[in-house]
Amino acid sequence: MGEALRAAATAPWVQSLALVCLCAAYLQGGWHKARDFRGAVAEVKALGLTPAVPIAAATLVLQVGASALILTGWYRWLGALALAGFTVLAALLADRFWAAPQAGRQRAANAFFEHWGLVGGMLLVAWHDLGGFHAG
Repeated sequence: MGEALRAAATAPWVQSLALVCLCAAYLQGGWHKARDFRGAVAEVKALGLTPAVPIAAATLVLQVGASALILTGWYRWLGALALAGFTVLAALLADRFWAAPQAGRQRAANAFFEHWGLVGGMLLVAWHDLGGFHAG
C-alpha cells in the first residue's frame, strides 16, 4: 500500500496540478484586473499607493507573467520568488488585521495567514527548482 501511495503522489501530473493550484489565485487576480482595469486602479488607490495606474498594470503583469514562468518551468524559481515577494507586500498592505475594525479583524487575519501559506508554497517551489531538495 505504501509504494502505491508513493507512486500516485509522485506521478508527474501531481506536480503540474499542484503548480496550477498554487498559481490559481494569481491567475484569477490577473484575469480580473485585465477585465476590470478601472477596478484594479481603484483597489491600488484604496491602499494609498501612487501612481495607481502603473502599479495596477505592473501587478497584473506580475501575477500573470510570474504564473506563466512557474507553469512552463522556464525560470520557475524566479517566478516563484517574485510572487512570494509580491504576496508578502500584499499581505502587509491589504490584510492589516491588527489595524482592522473588530467586525472585520478575523476575516483580515485569515486572509493574512492564507497569504503566508502561499508565500511558503512559492518558496518551496524556488527551493526545489534551485536544487534544495538535494540538501540534507
